Amino acid sequence: MKVSVLTGGGDAPGLNAYLKAITFKAIDEGYEVYGFLDGWKGVLENKYIKLSKELVEKEYFQGGTLLGSSRTNPAKNEETINKAINNFKATGFNVLIAIGGEDTMGASSKMFKAGIPVIGLPKTIDYDLYGTDFTVGFYTAVDIVRDSIEKLISTAKSHHRVIVLEVMGRHAGWIALYGGLAGGANYIIIPEFPLDLGDLVKVIKDRYNRGQTYAIVVVAEGVELGNINREVVDEYGHMKLGGVGEQLAKIIEKETGITTRSVNLGHLQRGGPANSIDRIFPLRLGYQAIELVKNKEFGKMLAIKGNEIVKIDLSQVEGKIKTVDKELYNFAKSFFY
Repeated sequence: MKVSVLTGGGDAPGLNAYLKAITFKAIDEGYEVYGFLDGWKGVLENKYIKLSKELVEKEYFQGGTLLGSSRTNPAKNEETINKAINNFKATGFNVLIAIGGEDTMGASSKMFKAGIPVIGLPKTIDYDLYGTDFTVGFYTAVDIVRDSIEKLISTAKSHHRVIVLEVMGRHAGWIALYGGLAGGANYIIIPEFPLDLGDLVKVIKDRYNRGQTYAIVVVAEGVELGNINREVVDEYGHMKLGGVGEQLAKIIEKETGITTRSVNLGHLQRGGPANSIDRIFPLRLGYQAIELVKNKEFGKMLAIKGNEIVKIDLSQVEGKIKTVDKELYNFAKSFFY
């Protein structure tokens, strides 16, 4: 049995834990393990390396992915689909384990239907992948946001300023919500719900009137405020994001008369080693993926529900995202103060 694996989409802390679990378990079963380089791009360009216990053990403690990643879409058109299928068949590999988020799982579903035996594993710091309570990288990203807010509070206090922190989150505000709550942000704005500018201004002014002359506002990059020119930049049709924090800072300063600055946390949210959660769950899921290989259960994504590992058809994940519901956001609003 020859097992192959790839990491698609944006990098995330904990991907190397996946690769360690898959490689250790597969080799213990007597299988060979190969890794496609740079996600689905490696399949289209027929580039891969052989994985060993020594290699994945060495990289386990590092962030990112030892295989590299990209936002290549193998299901972009008929030509790329056929190329991916032909290249995969030529390798002699028996299965492809695809680790990724919404786009990677959607592409994996399409490629399974086209004839490649695929198993999916959840990864996205955005936490918006449908069907699972865990996506590798999310909790480490939340820790980074929390730590950043705590640092920004000290400088905001010193200069009596409002600071807007822009974090990742294209369609869903999970990082902003969890990171903002953990860090004690005074206001959180997410893509699922329109900005109530009057309420935001009131919260800030009330703070200053109480003598709390600073405020931290967290905003997800996908929030629409208008007047930002965004161009489609990847093969999945996603627009380039970034800039909403700076725009919001200008609006706040104009409406309140309070000096306001913005910070875009950007790719720092993806960087560095994974925390404990983002190491343990990938070890469990990666190990279990080889059990699916043994049983030839393809076309599935392994997910976490509560503390249990469950199997979901990739077709059920395709084209869906998990967003913050109104009840949860209303809960968070209780702490806007």
